[in-house]
Amino acid sequence: MTDDHNVQEAPKVASFDIHHLSAEQLGQLGVSQIAYVKPVTVNGQNGFAIHAADGTPMAVAGDRNVAMAAILQHEMHAVSVH
Repeated sequence: MTDDHNVQEAPKVASFDIHHLSAEQLGQLGVSQIAYVKPVTVNGQNGFAIHAADGTPMAVAGDRNVAMAAILQHEMHAVSVH
């Protein structure tokens, strides 16, 4: 026998296409869950910048694979920006 007063409704989850997000939508997904990688030049050297979903710079790696691995190591989802 269940008590109907203690039943909680499951939270509703919005659906979206992660490949077609605006900058605002990307930021709303959560700074702690998604990071993006983009190519950069720092002091004349090519590298890959890692940014939080809201654009906050987090790190620079010399190699794209290292940047992606660093994101995954921190239990985040990586998104490439071209």
